[in-house]
Amino acid sequence: NKLGLHQPHNGMATTGKEACEIAESIGYPVLMRPSFVLGGRAMHIVHDQEDLLSFIVEAQTVGENRPVLIDKFISDAIEVDVDAVSDGIDTMICGIMEHIEEAGIHSGDSACVLPPHTLSDTILGEIRRVTIAVAEELKVVGLLNIQYAIKEDVVYILEVNPRASRTVPFVSKACGVPWAKIAAKVMVGVKLADIPEAVENSLDYFAVKESVLPFNKFPGADTVLGPEMKSTGEVMGIDKNFGLAFAKSQEAAGNVLPRSGTVFISVKNSMRRNIIFMVKKIADMGFKICASEGTCKVLRSNGVNAKMIPKIGEGKPDIIDLIKAHEINLIINVPAGKKSLIDSKPIRSAAVVQGVTYITTLEGAQAAISGMDSLDKTGFSVKSIQEYAGCRNKAASEAENEKKGDLRKNIWTA
Repeated sequence: NKLGLHQPHNGMATTGKEACEIAESIGYPVLMRPSFVLGGRAMHIVHDQEDLLSFIVEAQTVGENRPVLIDKFISDAIEVDVDAVSDGIDTMICGIMEHIEEAGIHSGDSACVLPPHTLSDTILGEIRRVTIAVAEELKVVGLLNIQYAIKEDVVYILEVNPRASRTVPFVSKACGVPWAKIAAKVMVGVKLADIPEAVENSLDYFAVKESVLPFNKFPGADTVLGPEMKSTGEVMGIDKNFGLAFAKSQEAAGNVLPRSGTVFISVKNSMRRNIIFMVKKIADMGFKICASEGTCKVLRSNGVNAKMIPKIGEGKPDIIDLIKAHEINLIINVPAGKKSLIDSKPIRSAAVVQGVTYITTLEGAQAAISGMDSLDKTGFSVKSIQEYAGCRNKAASEAENEKKGDLRKNIWTA
């Protein structure tokens, strides 16, 4: 408030009654989360009072009866992660990462790209300004992570963590800058201006971080992503082309993008207009298209030759039969609402068992299609990470060696 920055409307509740009053005043949907948890434990996007009352008991238990945080959930927003390091006076931006999935997916489960590939220079400038302002106001010494949501060109702060985040190793490898090492020096009194390797690199390539999800180890686990973290690892893909970098990250994570075959499409009503051009692109690459009834009607009326697949239990062969028969190579399924989410779970479970790549967000589908298109046109080559980023700071490393005696002296004096 002092800095005049934007944040979602919010409140804190200790009882179900308070939570209902806050949610009503803010307006559904809201994001409900316990205090002091990692990995999004017991976080939920709540759409009505019934859900709120059923989830608040779990949130209070996990949060050890501390207040439950309730934020207005910003739908259809772009989420951004920023890592920065400050010495209490100067602040440097380590990396600005644009999430592939929309806000509402835990940052540990989202794919993200460095540098951002769709954000304007104006938005990036505002993100930089706000990050530096927050670091200075909090007098941070060391690393800082801020998560933002971008909606209609407004930059909202979701949360601020004055500590290292899980993205620091990714940013360091992608940029060739040892940010943890730099932060350690800063925390014992060395100023950023005296650390030669502390440089903000502008990349001429894309690095995509993708999460490794363990669904194949847990048959029956639901693959839909949300505010509660499910991933158990991370991989990275790098290329001059965003689509190829994304495709590499998917292959590394075990979600190999197909180069031919059949794609099943089923998305909620509000997304069917947006999916048309994506599906046309897939068809132009030579893929066969099949779809659920509602999606199929929209595709056909817009010139896409799609085969209609009956709902489970309403005809044969249904999508489960086709998955088991190895006739489906990619699934894009974005369910609408609680009932649709439950109804489509057998499809997701069958896909996991049969090893079929499954995408549950429109943004993920868009990135995947970009990757498939790039693979179709050029395929990809492989270079070592050093060829991309490892030699970018050679001069800085040499300068550091020359000053090593002075730096050691500074550290011991501090």
